[in-house]
Amino acid sequence: MGLSSSGVAAFTMAWFYPELYHRVLAFSPTMVNQQWPYNPALRGGAWEYHSPWTGPATPNLVVKAGVLTPSEPPGVPLIPSAPTKPIRFWFFVGDQDLFYPNPTIPDGMHDWTLSNELTAKVLADKGYHYQFLFVRNAKHVDRPTIAQTLPAALEWLWKGYPIP
Repeated sequence: MGLSSSGVAAFTMAWFYPELYHRVLAFSPTMVNQQWPYNPALRGGAWEYHSPWTGPATPNLVVKAGVLTPSEPPGVPLIPSAPTKPIRFWFFVGDQDLFYPNPTIPDGMHDWTLSNELTAKVLADKGYHYQFLFVRNAKHVDRPTIAQTLPAALEWLWKGYPIP
């Protein structure tokens, strides 16, 4: 479970270690290009879960056996290009969740609302078990939304979900 950056960190743990983590609950997960330190294997940070890199053209790299190597095909987002993993994901974003466009971050990969909508779309396309709430009049990690949704979200994550 996580809020904002820890929400995408929770998803990242499940994505890269699905044998250990299967259920993820995230409030306003940071599915954008927000990484530090910079990792050339995922130039767009979490944006690359759902969408291709939108930055300057350079070789698209991945880590294979601890070594940076060109990816094939280049620029393919992680969720659409990988086999479906045993992950159940509940998350929400508000229609007022952070802000974009931000003139100091002109890369096109920092819209929290859009990034979560795109994540929901690619999860649906791959047949994942997920629940996505788009909440009107809600801000980033919106406390009233958390208070209203946390009990039902926890029930949904655990109820009837088989252990792989």
